[in-house]
Amino acid sequence: MGSKQIAQETFDEAVQENITEFEMDPEEAVREAVQQFESQGVDLSNIVKAVRPPASENGQRQKHQILLTLDALGSAVAESDVAELPEQLSAFAAQCREQLAFRYLAGQNGAYPVLFSACQLASGDRDLLLQAFSTLSALLDGQPDLLDAAGQELLLQALRERREDAEMTLAGIRCVRHACLKHEHNRQDFVKGGILPLLTGAIIQHGNSAEVVRTAASALRIMTFDDDIRVPFGHAHDHAKMIVLENDGLRVLIEAAKAFTDNSGVLSELCATLSRLSVRNEFCQEIVDLGGLNFMVTLLADCMEHPDVVKQVLSAIRAVAGNDDVKDAIVDAGATDLIVLAISHHLGNPQICEQGCAALCMLALRKPENCSVIMEGGGALAALQAMKAHPREVAVQKQACMLIRNLVARSRDFSQPILDMGAENLITEARAAHRDCDDVARAALRDLGCKVELRELWTGQKGSLAQ
Repeated sequence: MGSKQIAQETFDEAVQENITEFEMDPEEAVREAVQQFESQGVDLSNIVKAVRPPASENGQRQKHQILLTLDALGSAVAESDVAELPEQLSAFAAQCREQLAFRYLAGQNGAYPVLFSACQLASGDRDLLLQAFSTLSALLDGQPDLLDAAGQELLLQALRERREDAEMTLAGIRCVRHACLKHEHNRQDFVKGGILPLLTGAIIQHGNSAEVVRTAASALRIMTFDDDIRVPFGHAHDHAKMIVLENDGLRVLIEAAKAFTDNSGVLSELCATLSRLSVRNEFCQEIVDLGGLNFMVTLLADCMEHPDVVKQVLSAIRAVAGNDDVKDAIVDAGATDLIVLAISHHLGNPQICEQGCAALCMLALRKPENCSVIMEGGGALAALQAMKAHPREVAVQKQACMLIRNLVARSRDFSQPILDMGAENLITEARAAHRDCDDVARAALRDLGCKVELRELWTGQKGSLAQ
């Protein structure tokens, strides 16, 4: 994807020039404009790639359809036409959901103030407010900057006052979720405004609603993200602690899982959120004590055919294995065989291979007894097969190298069997192919007893070489 940006107007003019100057038909004109800009490294993800309707007879330029729909919605709001509002909200929401470029163009042309006014206008009408929130959610998807302080308070107030209404709760949480993804200031503002107890409360209150539980768990997880490149230091860790210590988040999530033993989508989301909350030793232990480990292992066994679920469960097991006592509990639960099976069964999936190797790596760390179980279960061979299957995936290569090192670091007897599996060549190839693998690959080779040639880097200073 390119890094340069252009305005919608610039793209539209290029398309029109292709039509008038080079006599292209509309579709060809759009294709040519796309090719032209992309060849220059321009990012067109926010551009509507369509022909704008021709100018009217009086020479006035016409607008793209999304802006015409926005105009109609704006007129209904300005005239307080409650009867017309549902149809206009529906049409605008449908177009926003089609693609980011449509909602971006709308956002750049004042869509948010119109929708905020629509929400205020609909405040006394439950069904209309529900539709307005649904439309706001569609607009905010990928555009968290649009939401302002008044919008935050509007959503918080609705979630507080209508907490017994499952549909309204779901619509409000969807807005919050979109507003907080990749936006640290919105996250912090919502947390200060009391969103965390509202999210955990929604899971408890509507524990029989799969969509509410799944979406609220996802929103809690987003509160622990550090994904806003504009902010050097976020509050991800603090938010995770608040969810657990002040809102009993671990218990809430694990109890919620009991109602959805047959719903892999909900369980996968709950696993993903638990992994984000495993930021302290005691939190990892609490997950086990509350029965979270048992449900993860059962989920992994029951959903082996669902790669998305497998990936999330492996990630969660990897996270809770940060606690040394929990490592033993995971091995005692028989999870190692399931992890090896997951890697072998999904050998073509680099993310599962990465997470599986990472989980085994954590289980092997400082635990010779666990290393024996992993070796007996075929863990080393599975890791080497993953390396062979994904030579270009640096994350897979790195995690596999670290696993091999952990297996032999305190159990030298495993070195020769692992070497007999072809480990030396695979690790050497990983080291040569990926600079990020150099340290871990060198350590793995050294602990396997292989001769390791140190790379020398010229520092530019006379007589100085850095290894």
